[in-house]
Amino acid sequence: MRGGAYPVVMLRQEKRSFPGSGFVWHAMAMMNIRKANERGHAEHGWLDSYHTFSFAEYFDPQWMGFRSLRVINDDLVLPHAGFGMHPHRDMEIITYVLSGALAHKDSMGNGRVIRPGEVQYMAAGTGVQHSEFNPSKDEAVHLLQIWIQPDRKGVQPRYAEKSLADAPAGTLHLVASKTGRDASIAIHQDADLWLAKLDAGNRVKHQLAPGRHAWVHVAEGEVTLNGKKLSGGDAAAISEETALELSATKSSQVLLFDLN
Repeated sequence: MRGGAYPVVMLRQEKRSFPGSGFVWHAMAMMNIRKANERGHAEHGWLDSYHTFSFAEYFDPQWMGFRSLRVINDDLVLPHAGFGMHPHRDMEIITYVLSGALAHKDSMGNGRVIRPGEVQYMAAGTGVQHSEFNPSKDEAVHLLQIWIQPDRKGVQPRYAEKSLADAPAGTLHLVASKTGRDASIAIHQDADLWLAKLDAGNRVKHQLAPGRHAWVHVAEGEVTLNGKKLSGGDAAAISEETALELSATKSSQVLLFDLN
């Protein structure tokens, strides 16, 4: 099975009253698991890329994104290779480096080498150009490229960074949010991005407000999510749920998107 056809896991049953109906209906909390080996794959020699959602030449109508989350590309770029200067517009672009180094340049005048545990953000807005290059002589760079659709078009492009290289394990760290609260990066969407850095045995919980949805992506390692095992590259879409619990069985990094 592939794409959206992957089995849906029912987490629990809830009773809810429908106003004015005179009866009670049942809603099932659901987890839709996206396995790593079912993602799109592109091998370009200098770039080995896995696509969680439809991207470039990989197209699956069942996996066009989730809520405002549009792209998660798991990229491995070889030494002295990278993405040449190219344009974007009207997209929130977040890059997280897992290992190696990534040299960034853009049309806003920013130029910097991003290292493991560091997050780079661009609001493409009315239009930006940027390049991403691996400056190493002998080490590949492993990164996650994330695109979130903005809540409005035509914003002024902007750039920001945040380092979580020294963030302690065993807790959730807020990376990005609509308002930039708690020293997170402010983005143009009602979406929270959390990072969990977990040692084996660590456990964290996250509460979802009514009407919110979650996408959980295991960047590396192995965890259980509400009792379901997920390994590196696996992900899960969650709706009609109020509480998420992550427990690590080995050293792990997990991205948790809390979406409207």
